[in-house]
Amino acid sequence: MADKQISLPAKLINGGIAGLIGVTCVFPIDLAKTRLQNQQNGQRVYTSIPRQSRDPGLRLAPAGPGSPCPLGHRSDCLIKTVRSEGYFGMYRGAAVNLTLVTPEKAIKLAANDFFRHQLSKDGQKLTLLKEMLAGCGAGTCQVIVTTPMEMLKIQLQDAGRIAAQRKILAAQGQLSAQGGAQPSVEAPAAPRPTATQLTRDLLRSRGIAGLYKGLGATLLRDVPFSVVYFPLFANLNQLGRPASEEKSPFYVSFLAGCVAGSAAAVAVNPCDVVKTRLQSLQRGVNEDTYSGILDCARKILRHEGPSAFLKGA
Repeated sequence: MADKQISLPAKLINGGIAGLIGVTCVFPIDLAKTRLQNQQNGQRVYTSIPRQSRDPGLRLAPAGPGSPCPLGHRSDCLIKTVRSEGYFGMYRGAAVNLTLVTPEKAIKLAANDFFRHQLSKDGQKLTLLKEMLAGCGAGTCQVIVTTPMEMLKIQLQDAGRIAAQRKILAAQGQLSAQGGAQPSVEAPAAPRPTATQLTRDLLRSRGIAGLYKGLGATLLRDVPFSVVYFPLFANLNQLGRPASEEKSPFYVSFLAGCVAGSAAAVAVNPCDVVKTRLQSLQRGVNEDTYSGILDCARKILRHEGPSAFLKGA
């Protein structure tokens, strides 16, 4: 097969470069996904309905199950992020991903190749089941890097949402106080954490386990993702090959990657919501805390309904 002629180091370099480009291009949408997944019913900052005000960021939305238009939520989140934090606010936490995405992709691709080689017999084409098993092994190995990367990234990404919510509540309290006897004074904004500070604090307070908080939920997301993604991509890409020994055209591989990635991401989104909630160390006003995967899933279902598991999809 043509892909076996490519050396493993070349694949790792290609994967690392692709990962860096991918992070740069889609990180703002990933930031919106994290903030929307962490936003619980009660005090929502981002809505799908444009609001007319002098500062659109200074409004809390009435919350309830069945909120409309997820695409509108994402657009509202990005618009308010740019207005309150500037353009580079959409890339808060990107440095963590840019630093760790290359080893993450290296482990993932190397593990997938290793397991595919171990499961193949005499160079014969792998069955679908064996392709899924190889993807399972790759997803299991990659969490060594993915879990601490996601742990740090989520804190940095969600800090803006927490700060915006506090600002909104302080402004609302000030307006209420103006109609009463005493005016309220807005508390100074808390300094934004850095990845280095977060790492030091977690290691000091919880040890290495602090960086691996949410490991089980990360496995629940990444293993099924790889089980779906790798076989689906390989088979879709194979369909576009003009002949058995020829490489698929770029556009075929690109479309295969888009379809496989989209299908896998939507399939594991409920696990991604649970993982994001469990890895978030800071909570907004009136937001639930969770003791584990099952407790998180139960509270999301009870308080926000089944549609909450599709947040950020």
